[in-house]
Amino acid sequence: MEIGIRGQRPGDAPGVRDVLERSFATEPVVADLAEALRQGPAGAAGLSFVAENAGEIVGHVQLTRSWVDAPRRLVEVLVLSPLGVVPALQGRGIGARLVTRALDEAARAGAPLVFLEGSPDYYPRFGFERASARGFTAPSTRIPDAAFQVDTLPAHEEWMTGAVVYAERFWSFDCVGLRD
Repeated sequence: MEIGIRGQRPGDAPGVRDVLERSFATEPVVADLAEALRQGPAGAAGLSFVAENAGEIVGHVQLTRSWVDAPRRLVEVLVLSPLGVVPALQGRGIGARLVTRALDEAARAGAPLVFLEGSPDYYPRFGFERASARGFTAPSTRIPDAAFQVDTLPAHEEWMTGAVVYAERFWSFDCVGLRD
């Protein structure tokens, strides 16, 4: 199996939707959220990636513009969400390759920080750590402290701390906080 990672193209939308619907079978709203984020003003142009195997999209990750309400000013940051790999191929490093590519491109784009809500057992290998330990406040009390994580990139400066403000579409789709 030869998995390639590349930027998402406009014609990839049906394949991305399929991956997310299969990856988040109990939360179909995640696929709707991903489409809305990509099309909305917070969509980080060129920062959505797919994993492809023999022409079939088998994984997806995207980054969305959000902000940190820092003492000096609002700081534009990125939120990594969603990340999905078709269930039959999970556990083979595809998700790791997608996260690595997303972080590399975020750094190349000059983003200072990338936030996510996710497993504190999975994401630290990529440089993520508990965001509250770095002085960040989660945008919602529904996000468990251990799950709200940040990766600091080369453009980060120490004064860039404060409350994280998610893009509006996360709220309109009620996709804030881990679910049961």
